[in-house]
Amino acid sequence: MGKLRERMAADLRLRNLRPSTRESYLGCVRKFAGYHMRSPAEMGEKEVRDFLVHLRDDKHLVPSSIKVYVAALKFLYGNTLRRPEVVRPWLQPRVANKLPVVLSREEVEALLGGVNSIKYRAVLMTAYGSGLRIGEVCRLQFKDVDSSRMLLHVRDGKGGRDRYALLSPRLLEALRTYWRAERPAGPCLFPGHKPDTAVSPEAVRKVQHEAAKQCGIKKRATPHVLRHSFATHLLDAGTDIRTIQALLGHRSIRTTQLYTQVSPEHISRVKSPLDTLGIEVKEKPKKKGRSR
Repeated sequence: MGKLRERMAADLRLRNLRPSTRESYLGCVRKFAGYHMRSPAEMGEKEVRDFLVHLRDDKHLVPSSIKVYVAALKFLYGNTLRRPEVVRPWLQPRVANKLPVVLSREEVEALLGGVNSIKYRAVLMTAYGSGLRIGEVCRLQFKDVDSSRMLLHVRDGKGGRDRYALLSPRLLEALRTYWRAERPAGPCLFPGHKPDTAVSPEAVRKVQHEAAKQCGIKKRATPHVLRHSFATHLLDAGTDIRTIQALLGHRSIRTTQLYTQVSPEHISRVKSPLDTLGIEVKEKPKKKGRSR
């Protein structure tokens, strides 16, 4: 599917989708073509259905993973091949709305302290201290650090939106310590192997996984869990949920409200209606013994 791949890649670029999204969609379509050993241009609704059944029943993919394949095939047939009727019957699979994993403050402190690299510790401190997605952290440049207003300028966030995030005094101190120690050259705040390229999210995940393992943290501690922990700890401290929504860059308040379900302080402040009733809890009277 050489020429078809080039056409789809061009269409993805015209839609201004992220490089990671483009690669993911192209990879899904490549596996679809490989499964049937035919060009997608020669296939239709039946082949799409058979492939999705294969992903579910043979590969045992979870709904969230199948959802990506559906989106990729919808883009291929709806945009590149101009045959939207092929994928119109296939709705996105229902994904269970699970509660996010949240680390305690003590676990976050142990995790950050367990990272030996000063650069990767600064990366993870930024993810937690500002509530950024790991891709947003990796793309930060020196010009995005506004120490005069204590803000981080997040450029091209999810959905292509810019926003401002918190720059706490402790995080600014950590970033300055990191800069004095490593003196990174180039525009990237956290460069990769080359000064003009950013550190990869995969490298950060690997370092964090090792640190969590060393600290004995049993929870699934990923960079995105630090973002969940940031939001939950702000809610615990009484921060207005609308402010948290703006800091996280959520388009809908409903997404942010999910954290009200995992904040113990937020839940404990609610008074049960049972406590408003004027009844007393009485013990059941003991039976008297039989007289002889």
